[in-house]
Amino acid sequence: MATILITGASDGLGRALAEDLAADGRHTLLLHGRDPDRLREVAAATGGEPYRADLASLAGVRRLAADVAARHDRLDVLVNNAGVGFHAEGTRRQTSADGHELRLAVNYLAPVVLTRELLPLLRRAAPSRIVNVASVGQQPFDFDDPGHTREYTEAAAYCRSKLALICHGFDLAGELSDSGITVNSLHPASFMPTTMSRRSGMDIVDTLEQGVAATRRLVDTPELAGVTGRYFDGEKEGRAAAEAYDPEYRRRLAEVTASLL
Repeated sequence: MATILITGASDGLGRALAEDLAADGRHTLLLHGRDPDRLREVAAATGGEPYRADLASLAGVRRLAADVAARHDRLDVLVNNAGVGFHAEGTRRQTSADGHELRLAVNYLAPVVLTRELLPLLRRAAPSRIVNVASVGQQPFDFDDPGHTREYTEAAAYCRSKLALICHGFDLAGELSDSGITVNSLHPASFMPTTMSRRSGMDIVDTLEQGVAATRRLVDTPELAGVTGRYFDGEKEGRAAAEAYDPEYRRRLAEVTASLL
């Protein structure tokens, strides 16, 4: 039996993953969402504990972590799944409650902060796992324009945030190498039939079941016990963008990240 927190669990991949895990009847599921009605629905369907929070606010992220810590003294798995997608022709730059570009804030800064805040619970449960839901769509961060104010598109912002999340996962895996906590990132599947995919205007490519299977594998498959610092494309180990393996790029990204937090 494991205690598992899934962000973005009220819709799409997160909800499907929660339902898949609930079918086992042996895990304690902590389900994060923003929409109260959908969150109540998935909690009722899975028997999970609902946690409402807006990840576009760093204060909201910290309150989420505090709420979890108030009810649980350990966490076996953290699935950083919540994210903001893109419209194919979207060019309107949006900002978070803290003034950060929205996709960077929700897809990257929020999981960075949430993971840091929950590390004490993950340490108590070790061996434990951190799973970052990233994407095969990846673009390097522009260090001359960290706020992405020039030549903005939603798709580019999304891809920047996902590469940043992978980079952070690689660094965190190294930092936690002796802790018993593993950190892995994955592209679960391409354009599954979810709200996020439909908003993108792209054709559906893969099934939701494929995405669930790939993510579930990182959550609790015994064969991946102790495996850390990897990027997976579906159920196979993959290769992220070149910048993810460049220590200098990751160092500069970490510096920018610290300045934003």
